[in-house]
Amino acid sequence: MSHLDYSVFQMINHLAVSDRFLNPLMIFLAEKAQYLFFAAIIFYWFYPKATNRKMVVEAVLAACVALSINGAIGHFFYRARPFVTHHVNFLISHANNASFPSDHATAAFVIATAIWIWIKRDGWIWLVLAAGIALARVWTGVHYPLDVTAGMVIGVSIAFVVHYLFIRFEKLNNVREAIIGVYESVEGKILKKTIMLRKR
Repeated sequence: MSHLDYSVFQMINHLAVSDRFLNPLMIFLAEKAQYLFFAAIIFYWFYPKATNRKMVVEAVLAACVALSINGAIGHFFYRARPFVTHHVNFLISHANNASFPSDHATAAFVIATAIWIWIKRDGWIWLVLAAGIALARVWTGVHYPLDVTAGMVIGVSIAFVVHYLFIRFEKLNNVREAIIGVYESVEGKILKKTIMLRKR
């Protein structure tokens, strides 16, 4: 498996030389595209649709769980990054920490899947972007294909598990409603004060 993983890595990473015109895009996807998912969380939270905030709470909770799982796996099963043990086309700077599984792929896929569960049309777009991030992490030399594949599996699985738990357990759903309710109460008071100040 490790030999196949490295062979696929070499094939993808070599594209940084043979198709170098795509390197700027891949560098952006590998380093910066994750912030688009953070922006998505903020956008959907404030977009005026009743179910969006439920979706965001699920997405954030699922991301926290998935990344915690990654941390535990990385602690007990340490895998050095490709640029540490091999000669690679290394396009971005990165710390020499655990390579397996990929946090970037996990975070992207867990949020994209959470969005897909609630809003299919938008979700497909975010899943394509998540796949682009996963590919770019291999292309730029910081992950093996198995790292990003594991991240994808963890992210997608946890998003579905968390969604199921919210459906299955009413108390968990009530906690989510309470969190949203507290926020909206505070938000309403702030908006009311802002309107009053503008009228003066």
